[in-house]
Amino acid sequence: MNWDSWIPLLVVASSLLPGLIIFGLAEERVRLRTTLNLLGALSKLALVALMIWGVYHEHHYETRLALLPGLELVLRAGPLALLFVALSTLLWLLTTVYAIGYLEGSPNRSRFFGFFSLCVTATVGVALAGNLITFLLFYELLTLSTYPLVVHRGTDEARRAGQAYLVYTVIGGALLLLGTAWLYTLTGDLEFTPRGFVDDLGPEQAPVLVVIFVLLVAGLGVKAALMPLHGWLPQAMVAPAPVSALLHAVAVVKAGAFGIVRVVYDVFGVEFAASLGVMQPLAWLAAVTIIYGSLRALFQDDLKRRLAFSTVSQVSYIALGVAIAGPVATIGGIVHLVHQGLMKITLFFCAGNLAETLGVHKISEMNGAGRRMPWTMGAFTFGAFGMIGAPPIAGFISKWYLGLGALETGQGWIVLVLAGSSLLNAAYFLPILYRAWFLDPPAEWPHEHSFGNKETAWALLLPPVITALLALAAGLLASLPFSPLQWAQLVAQREFYGP
Repeated sequence: MNWDSWIPLLVVASSLLPGLIIFGLAEERVRLRTTLNLLGALSKLALVALMIWGVYHEHHYETRLALLPGLELVLRAGPLALLFVALSTLLWLLTTVYAIGYLEGSPNRSRFFGFFSLCVTATVGVALAGNLITFLLFYELLTLSTYPLVVHRGTDEARRAGQAYLVYTVIGGALLLLGTAWLYTLTGDLEFTPRGFVDDLGPEQAPVLVVIFVLLVAGLGVKAALMPLHGWLPQAMVAPAPVSALLHAVAVVKAGAFGIVRVVYDVFGVEFAASLGVMQPLAWLAAVTIIYGSLRALFQDDLKRRLAFSTVSQVSYIALGVAIAGPVATIGGIVHLVHQGLMKITLFFCAGNLAETLGVHKISEMNGAGRRMPWTMGAFTFGAFGMIGAPPIAGFISKWYLGLGALETGQGWIVLVLAGSSLLNAAYFLPILYRAWFLDPPAEWPHEHSFGNKETAWALLLPPVITALLALAAGLLASLPFSPLQWAQLVAQREFYGP
């Protein structure tokens, strides 16, 4: 293998190797553990930046390793893969900094950061997978590495949440495996190919292909939290805030949504999928999930549960963009992969800050929080307005392209769904902001920690401020080269609608 063929493997290894070492470290080796975490994250970021520059200039990065006769582990850095990898890598670095501050002095940190690194390894593997078997392997590794993070606190509630997570994701993995194996028996091929690889099958196979599509999307829909497969996600909010951020913005739900994009475009092909009649039902399911998640969020007093149901709604924008089956909507759905990640991780970071600094877990306890923690609530405000779709924050760009794409394909009803979702977003975010900024704070907070003249620890404050500014920049600077929007346009051009 030449140097270029090694780079995707090195990107995966840059978190895998530090994670394996961290597992063996004693709890008191704080400095070494922190150094390994940060070196892994920074090296991964440098390698990803190199691949982004190379792919933009049509360079090819691919690793192939034989697994079984006829089956290979394939890691390939295409435009779509790099969009997800870049998001995961950048947010892993910021989440690592946040987790170091959040878990300071807590037990089992080596175990936490070991599985944390494995989780990111699996996510990057999912993103770079060049065929369905590679995707499946890393997808299941993601399940196994995330479970210990969900149950990290060791409480009865955490164990129940972990059990629910395992039940849902194991069933989802089984469906994905069944669909993958069935597809292999029909085609003898699992290689991701722009515009798909199943359209050569005869029309007599159409009913079988519909069933396979349903199996694959159902298996992926568990992690993507499509209704009614979403039940595990709100329960998983008992996990520490860095884990919640990882689940919602970097790893699990994004892996599911990304997988749906792969299945539609690189397995079936969007035109062939539309000819099978599966795209319209997928659009309806995504639309129902968008509205359902927002309605459930309205009635949650627990802040993290409200954010969890918001994720159920917001991640379905990605599936909706795919299902609309038009180039403009494709751009909107794909760019939301990044935009939602930036906004949602900001919100969960801020929720963690409120919990760790003030002991605030419920929205009803947030009166005056903006006066006590202005930087945290300022970042939260950016994230909330982005979720609503207010310009110029990134969320507006996503919804604008989705709406234009719906009109382009003659599906005006989707615009009504988007408008309704934005109104519901406003209904469950604006009362939070009103409480935090305009109501008087209580005489004392539920459980306040003093940080001297600082509102909270710098490791807790810096990450949400950075991600909030990135969400703003992604909207304001959307027309610049290498912006998420421009890269999503490159994805649509090269992988889906190019020659």
